[in-house]
Amino acid sequence: MDPLRKKLQTSPALARVVPFIIFLLVTAFQGQLGEASRYWLYMAKTVVGIYLVWMMRPLVPEMRWAFSWEAVVVGIAVCVMWVGIDPFYVKIGKGAGDWNPHAQFGQGSTLAWVMIVGRILGSSLIVPPMEEVFYRSFLYRCIIRPDFEKAPLGLFNATAFIATAVIFGFSHYEWLAGILCGMAYQGLVLHKKRLGDAMTAHAITNFLLGVWIVWKGAWHFW
Repeated sequence: MDPLRKKLQTSPALARVVPFIIFLLVTAFQGQLGEASRYWLYMAKTVVGIYLVWMMRPLVPEMRWAFSWEAVVVGIAVCVMWVGIDPFYVKIGKGAGDWNPHAQFGQGSTLAWVMIVGRILGSSLIVPPMEEVFYRSFLYRCIIRPDFEKAPLGLFNATAFIATAVIFGFSHYEWLAGILCGMAYQGLVLHKKRLGDAMTAHAITNFLLGVWIVWKGAWHFW
């Protein structure tokens, strides 16, 4: 048995938290080894993310994709909101800078498109289960009670709802959009009483945002 999976099996909390922390640690190194490392490490992070999701899947029963019309509506609405409110509030902190493979590897180059496709796929298929499990399943319920598994996914708690959304929001440079986004996804979990719809909504948002970024050249969102 893989040593990491063996370790994750020892605790429901570890199964939801450790993979997310590993994912964040790889993210933290992006750009630290030269400008090109922002791109190559994102691709490496996506590969690591595939491995982590594979590790988590047998241990986190709520991490199952689910499709519904509500997930589609929320996913589209969050993308529209994210783009629409961007000019109207002051960002806090410093963004990572424009993630523009065309500028780094040459306009229209094959390598640039490989990076773009890799980022869209990674943000649409790997990021949603990783983040939804940590924020909407673990953190939200852990704020309600330490033995978080005993708190149903559909249980509403105002403190947990606001705190989770704020923490999720401030993990993004676009903090206000992040807070509203966190509320929307958490509301979907509460409404459907499962995590899968929020994963799908998150995937739709990230995919549409990626398409918008490439189409409009709005690289600052990345």
